[in-house]
Amino acid sequence: MNWLESTFGTLKPIIGMIHLKPLPGSPLYNEQGGLQEIIEAAEADLEALQEGGIDGVMFCNENDRPYILRGDAATISAMVRVVTELKKKICVPYGVDVLWDPAGALAVANAVGAYFIREVFTGVYASDMGFWDNRVGEFFRYRRLIGAEHIKLFFNINAEFAAPLGVGRSVVEVARSVAFACLPDVICVSGPMTGSAVEERLLREVKSTVRDIPVFLNTGLRKENAEELLKQADGAIVGSGLKVDGITWNPVDPRRVKELMEVVRRVRGEA
Repeated sequence: MNWLESTFGTLKPIIGMIHLKPLPGSPLYNEQGGLQEIIEAAEADLEALQEGGIDGVMFCNENDRPYILRGDAATISAMVRVVTELKKKICVPYGVDVLWDPAGALAVANAVGAYFIREVFTGVYASDMGFWDNRVGEFFRYRRLIGAEHIKLFFNINAEFAAPLGVGRSVVEVARSVAFACLPDVICVSGPMTGSAVEERLLREVKSTVRDIPVFLNTGLRKENAEELLKQADGAIVGSGLKVDGITWNPVDPRRVKELMEVVRRVRGEA
């Protein structure tokens, strides 16, 4: 049994996103509703995901648009507060994603007892948020410094909203390099932006390149393509596909969760 199966209790786990409402300090934050509104919305999404049979959940500040490249103190503290408030109701393994800040995500995860984080740890990008320079070696030293080596790292290797500055390197070549030098626990493959599907061919090529490292589909999984894509992927992270009308900013739709997980269970041979 590998660590994925022992952690999630199944093969090919599906992690559902809990996209928090805009947090304090972000442009779209609702001061009238405050943190209580954020907590209540996250709790409703958590309930819908768990009742639908999801294998894990991940909390993310997806609504803090326009994004910044380092989480500020208000963001980090608010995410700790929200997850802490909901911990007693979480029945599945849970993770954290702070856009676009690996150290911030690790700090939150370590504080709330999360199992994993997902981030873009490597590469230099020209992004919609500005020049984006990730330094994975410094991150790993920070991880050791704060005693967070038990937290698993999901590497998003082709960032959304950005183009890598390295000329001529394919996603497969980046995956090979990351697998060799950067100690990922999971490699995540994305489409060009949130909600965009990944080609089955690309998943297959990355999987054959990194061999024993789990490869996750990071964007675009839906009930219509789950059977095809999960033949190649070792799991998936799903956000927009589980929302009302498939729109990223909407609440989680319990019906969509149940329908997707029915297909996933067939793929896993559980139905």
